[in-house]
Amino acid sequence: MLNISKNRVYSNIVEHQYSTLVNVERKTSGKVLRKVLSTFFIILLVVLFLPWTQNVRTNGYVTTIRPDQKPQQLNSLIAGRIDCWFVQEGDYVKKGDTILKISEVKDAYFDVKLLDRTRNQLELKKKSVINYENKIDIQENQALVLIEQRNFKYSQINIKLSQALLKVQNDSIKYEASKLNYFVAKNQFNRTDSLYSRGLKSKVDLEQKKVKLQQNKAYELSAKNTWLNSKNDVINLRLELNNINVKYQSDLNKIESDKTGAISQKLDVETSLNKLENTYSNYLFRNNLYYITAPQSGYITKTMSFGIGETIKEGQEILSLMPKDSDLAVELYVEPIDLPLMNIGEKVRIQFDGWPAIVFSGWPNASHGTYGGEIYAIDQFISSNGKYRVLVKPDSEDYEWPSVLRFGSGTSNLIMLNDVPIWYELWRKINGFPPEYYSVKEGKSEKL
Repeated sequence: MLNISKNRVYSNIVEHQYSTLVNVERKTSGKVLRKVLSTFFIILLVVLFLPWTQNVRTNGYVTTIRPDQKPQQLNSLIAGRIDCWFVQEGDYVKKGDTILKISEVKDAYFDVKLLDRTRNQLELKKKSVINYENKIDIQENQALVLIEQRNFKYSQINIKLSQALLKVQNDSIKYEASKLNYFVAKNQFNRTDSLYSRGLKSKVDLEQKKVKLQQNKAYELSAKNTWLNSKNDVINLRLELNNINVKYQSDLNKIESDKTGAISQKLDVETSLNKLENTYSNYLFRNNLYYITAPQSGYITKTMSFGIGETIKEGQEILSLMPKDSDLAVELYVEPIDLPLMNIGEKVRIQFDGWPAIVFSGWPNASHGTYGGEIYAIDQFISSNGKYRVLVKPDSEDYEWPSVLRFGSGTSNLIMLNDVPIWYELWRKINGFPPEYYSVKEGKSEKL
């Protein structure tokens, strides 16, 4: 009934006479519904005040920290023809194990005695260098001998020159003495002539004084001639000194010229020797490249060259090798809008593909099957996909990552931010506000 009328009929009805009405009035569903709704709202209110861990969800894949532990391509450094394979895909090889052998395809290296012939050329060049060195030593010895001879000649001529200078001095004294004797004899002759004219001296005395005067004049001329000859001898000795210097210097210059030529030829031979040694080293190194070996221990994953007799080019990829041991990490990408939230040392929860897990986004501690990680590097430039790359290493305080993880496996990641109430997280998302985040300083988290 709609109970529109003000006239009530409940007082005129006898309820116990109508069994259906009695059963309807006895129902308690309304009270139960009120209790359920009340309980639900109370629980919802409590839940709104529960803590919620803000996070950034992103996908990634397993990689390695060290570059030498990533999958690498094995290339041939030289062109060649495949002669023999020693491995197959999936094989495990140790460092230095032979993978395949190739043979030469360039006609410049076809000579089977190429190394021996080049080595013989090296020996001949070395002997040429030794010969030029001996020649240079001989010329240096010749120069020393000439210098000694020149010095000896200098000593001899200098002694003779000293003797000649003394003789010049002696002859000069004799010449002066003869001049004095002539002067005395001349005075005596003049006095005798004067006395003779007065009759005081005889003619014989006058003639004797005249003879003596003539003798002294001859002695003077002889002394002067001897003195001039001595001076001429000094000039000749000095000229001989100059001639000796010119002669020996000419010989020394010739020896020095020959020595310079020998040194130049030696340097040319040494240059050729160095080039030949370089060529020999290249030949020797090239011979070692015919056997391609494993650069490190790992597994052969895929071969890009096949068959026997196939020709490969320089630098051509032959196969790929996955190193045995690796320090695993997770590489993930975040949107530019989330980049300010990322800091070195922040915690990350990781779910690896193939490992079942129960994940509660806001309660990481209640999740099962996830593993802990820690951000250790963030790129400073944006990647080609328009996102920033973040590298995550294992968290040393959490469970160890599975040992059977493989490079390239996919991951689903939760980058942990700050803890806030659930009502705040709902209010933040409704208003489009950014999450609250923190930075890690000295191992402690601080809100920004």
